[in-house]
Amino acid sequence: MKTFFSALAACAFVGAAACAEDASDKNQSIETTASAVFAGGCFWCMESDFEKLDGVGDVVSGYAGGLKQNPTYKDHEGHREVVRVPYDPSVITYRELVDYFFRHVDPLDDGGQFCDRGHAYTTAVFYANADEYDAALASKEEASAELGQDVVTPLVEFTQFWDAEDYHQDYYKKNPVRYRFYRTSCGRDRRVKKVWGDH
Repeated sequence: MKTFFSALAACAFVGAAACAEDASDKNQSIETTASAVFAGGCFWCMESDFEKLDGVGDVVSGYAGGLKQNPTYKDHEGHREVVRVPYDPSVITYRELVDYFFRHVDPLDDGGQFCDRGHAYTTAVFYANADEYDAALASKEEASAELGQDVVTPLVEFTQFWDAEDYHQDYYKKNPVRYRFYRTSCGRDRRVKKVWGDH
């Protein structure tokens, strides 16, 4: 499992522009028949991280978990920033996606993620059925045991996903310099490495 994550994380500590082309090439020919929804702070960063995975299609940034209809970036009270991850279950499993997710966030922080604070930036794993819940719970318990601390990330029943505005989609590809500046200055990779070490 550690080797699996080491390979997947290879792009996490290099420039976004260097990885964007590879991610784009990979996910254009994937036949995705399932999807998973995760909240991990900034959805630009989550989109970038997940699109590095084999078996994952075009990740979509959005909002979920709240009651407000038609949320927007300026008004999504009650919702979290999330990503919808389309994937091919014959290439990568839901459990592997959840394992990957936990190791690319700080699951010990219940107040937000990195420099982004507040409910909208807190972590969550959304599950659509009992099998996904069981897989997510097992992954959460494994992450907690590995860290030796309680993982605060909640498992939330999925209800509805709202697409974020167009300018948020593929932000790391469209604006690689701005994206990388944000990611670096926010301390995301530094904190993930501090929490998880070299996984």
